[in-house]
Amino acid sequence: MFYSLRSRLMLVFSILLIVPLTAVIYILSNESGKLIQKSIETSTTQTIDQFASHINTLLRQVEDIGTQVMSNRTSQDWTAVQLNPETTIEERVLTKQRLREFYSSYAVNNSNGITISAFTDGLGGLWRQDNSYAISDWYSHFKQKNRRWTNAHKDNDQADQIMTSRYVNSFLLPLVHLQSLREVGFVKINYPTEVLKGSIEKIHFGETGKVFLLNNEGTSVLNQDLSESMDVISAGLSQLNANDQKQTSGIFPIEQNHVTYLLFFRKLPAQDWIIIGEVPKAELYQQISNIREKLLLVSVFLFIIIILVALRLSFGITKPLSAMARAMKHVERGEFSQAVQIMPGVRTGHSEVGYVTRIFERMTDRLRYLIETEFETNLRRKNAEYKALLLQINPHFYNNTLEIISGLAAMKREDLVMDATESLGKMMRYSLNLNSDVVRVKEELDYMRDYLFILKLRYGDKLDVRVEEDISANQLFIAKFILQPLVENAVKYSLEKEGEAAVSIRTLVEDNQLLLTVEDNGVGMSAELVDNLMLGVQASDSIGILDSEGYSIGLRNVLSRCRLMYGEQFHLQMESKLDSGTTITLMLPVVRS
Repeated sequence: MFYSLRSRLMLVFSILLIVPLTAVIYILSNESGKLIQKSIETSTTQTIDQFASHINTLLRQVEDIGTQVMSNRTSQDWTAVQLNPETTIEERVLTKQRLREFYSSYAVNNSNGITISAFTDGLGGLWRQDNSYAISDWYSHFKQKNRRWTNAHKDNDQADQIMTSRYVNSFLLPLVHLQSLREVGFVKINYPTEVLKGSIEKIHFGETGKVFLLNNEGTSVLNQDLSESMDVISAGLSQLNANDQKQTSGIFPIEQNHVTYLLFFRKLPAQDWIIIGEVPKAELYQQISNIREKLLLVSVFLFIIIILVALRLSFGITKPLSAMARAMKHVERGEFSQAVQIMPGVRTGHSEVGYVTRIFERMTDRLRYLIETEFETNLRRKNAEYKALLLQINPHFYNNTLEIISGLAAMKREDLVMDATESLGKMMRYSLNLNSDVVRVKEELDYMRDYLFILKLRYGDKLDVRVEEDISANQLFIAKFILQPLVENAVKYSLEKEGEAAVSIRTLVEDNQLLLTVEDNGVGMSAELVDNLMLGVQASDSIGILDSEGYSIGLRNVLSRCRLMYGEQFHLQMESKLDSGTTITLMLPVVRS
């Protein structure tokens, strides 16, 4: 019993799946915690670094604006007026108005809501002439501690009254007259607090973890509520200040009220700010515990699945043999599709059942392949012939079109070369669209109009072309590029005669057929050539077209493509007399979609 196929399958399956799976689960349970912990810490640090990058980008923009504003001629003119006691009131008002307009233009042309103001000793702000700024905390820190980057505050000196109600952070820059190096006051570049506050409040670690932007005194730069996290942050800042001051970013644990917290920090030396985030350690690593629990449940589920699959394999040995017997009956009757559908599922391994199943399946596929080969080969050959004919017409046409443009250039018609090239570009976009081999009649006629525009530029009054459209035919589908070769031949052979070349293009829906007619007054064709072309259509001799070495390639190409695409539904009417002209009518089935 132990050496039966059933027992051996059970044993091999257990060894190959249960033993490796047990080893993998054991390793994962010990190592996954470390890997996930490192991944979480790396992800959290990267999030803080990304926010720091966002801050640096914004503040760099603000600082650049401050430098540009201070050095701008408008600002310098205003400072010169402030320093010159002999200037008139009119001069002071005029320079002040120019400065306001200049600062307003910056506010309008930036996407971050940045506003600008200037303050001078004794005169107050540029917009409100209010000296209350002198008792504000931000001004005190600027004058006493040279702190140029302020905390969030409200500023009454704004161009718009609405702006005074919102919190802003600012960059303060001394306003210096560059020629005399005398300081007049300072420039204040404001940016909305919400620009940074909205971004930082979107950062979350675990369920309760938060991120704050603080200055070197531990107060919030963005007017954030620190009440719930103040004890943890204060202890963390104290520990951070006691450690290596050169470290600009990192992570460290801190114990507070018998709870271990993790603090992530990133210093911004240019502003003397620090980004700091705090989160309970157990909360941040809760994902590790969840993953371990899920891993255990998945392991139990996989063990159950393995046992069920092994039992199914052992009890299903006879099922493939029965299914193969039923498939043989279908093969005997020539029903290969039905045989394949009920083919037994055991096709791998080295057992006798697997070997017989594989051989029988290959034999069935081979028989079906041999029977269907001839039919599929004919379909592929027909499609290949059609693709070859479609591709062959493009070089022939573009060669002729480029000769037309070359002729315009030779005639020194430079004013028309650009128009001709534009029309050629439209035609190339049309011809290079290989998504489909069929187009609407209207699209083919639009293509023809671009082509005829080029010809009209070349031949002028020597060429007269009329297009008669049947509106009901415009949305019908036809093979691509079947009109252009006919029109090209009509124009070419009509111009060989003296006098005006007259070409007519007509579309008509009649008796459930689409009629495409091209008529010319050219040199015509001999009866022998007409008969030869008609016989070629009846014989569907598309191979001869590919080997025609250019003789009547346009017309022959069209006829063979129509024959390949429409088969017996394609008919041709051709009337031609030497020195009188030719009329060709393609009779196609109506195709609406």
